[in-house]
Amino acid sequence: MTATMTDTPPPAAPKADTASKRSGRSPGQILMLVSGALLLLAALRMVTGSNQLDSSGQVAAALALAVPIGLAGLGGLWSERSGVVNIGLEGMMILGTFGAGWIGWQTSPWLGLLCGIGFGVLGGLVHAVATVTFGVDHIVSGVAVNLLALGATQYLAKVFFAGGKAAEMGGNPKQSPPVDALPRVTVPGLSDGLSSIEKHHWFLVSDIAGILGGLITNVSVVTIIAAALFVGSWWVLWRTPFGLRLRSCGENPTAAESLGVNVYRYKYMAVAISGGLAGLGGAFLALVTSHTYLENQTGGRGYIGLAAMIFGNWRPGGVAMGAGLFGYSDALQLRNGGTTVHALLLLLVVLLVGLAGWKLYRRTSLWQGGISLFVGALVLVWYLFTDEVPSDFVGATPYVVTLLVLSLSAQRLRMPKADGMRYRKGQGK
Repeated sequence: MTATMTDTPPPAAPKADTASKRSGRSPGQILMLVSGALLLLAALRMVTGSNQLDSSGQVAAALALAVPIGLAGLGGLWSERSGVVNIGLEGMMILGTFGAGWIGWQTSPWLGLLCGIGFGVLGGLVHAVATVTFGVDHIVSGVAVNLLALGATQYLAKVFFAGGKAAEMGGNPKQSPPVDALPRVTVPGLSDGLSSIEKHHWFLVSDIAGILGGLITNVSVVTIIAAALFVGSWWVLWRTPFGLRLRSCGENPTAAESLGVNVYRYKYMAVAISGGLAGLGGAFLALVTSHTYLENQTGGRGYIGLAAMIFGNWRPGGVAMGAGLFGYSDALQLRNGGTTVHALLLLLVVLLVGLAGWKLYRRTSLWQGGISLFVGALVLVWYLFTDEVPSDFVGATPYVVTLLVLSLSAQRLRMPKADGMRYRKGQGK
């Protein structure tokens, strides 16, 4: 995610097409991965009898938990594609939660949503001024944004929510008064039909029905907006001249400048958009998840969003997959506790044995294959001799998944070449 801070630009700009082929997957490969995952999940449900693994309720909860993580990850993608590391996503999400709660309860949730985005943009601009204009270390600036956002919102909450009309309506120094709910969407007819199929618990058919049912039943309008933003980001960054120029600033800003690109302007726009997306993720937490601003509401989702961005190899589709995985693991431990998480131990065994077999077959890393096989055997023993995962381990499920995903995907990652590097106008002359 980060690079050593230096004033020296990378030696040469990479070829966009070659980079795209290296870092992306073909539609056929993606279809095979999705199909394999569905078959594995359906088989796991049949073997363990844990019908909650892919129920519509589980999928709906996972989707709601994935949206703020995904928006934070998408914000990080915009920033880092321009060459600016954005550790401050957590702080920008915090600003978004406060802005949405502050304006939302006084006016309407729609204005609160816009205010949350605006507060996130403000945090992004602070980060851009520090890193782009003054050349401050990107990590230092991001940490400073996180600390400033936390301190500022705690102070402002005491000022605006602890007295007067806000206190009469339920506000206090740690939360805002309640905000009206935003609209939700359900596809009539189709939702009921899928629910009926899901209840039969047929192999694969009921699994697909449960997943689709969770995606089209009682879905917040902000979730639909977030999905559109993912598609729009892909189109803008990879299919327009604007996106090509912005990505060139993250690959080789000196070469981009020599072709007439205003690198400073593109970096500012990218980091501002990054802050706005993170602010929207924070507004989602305040307006959709809880209908109120709460202190420490983000719970580290900005950092998990960065992990989703890395897992996704700095591409929107990968970020969405990473966010979905983290949201799913979080929903499991919140909704079902140790029993359903225990069923996932068997899935972990299959994945570890498969990884070990692949490593040993390809002879790429025999010691890694051996370690994976050994760990898989230990997890299998754990699964066979227990009926439930202890609550302490259940609470750590999202973080364990984060570590496993990053460790398994590290070998195929390709970050933008100038990500995190200081850039000064005219430095290549």
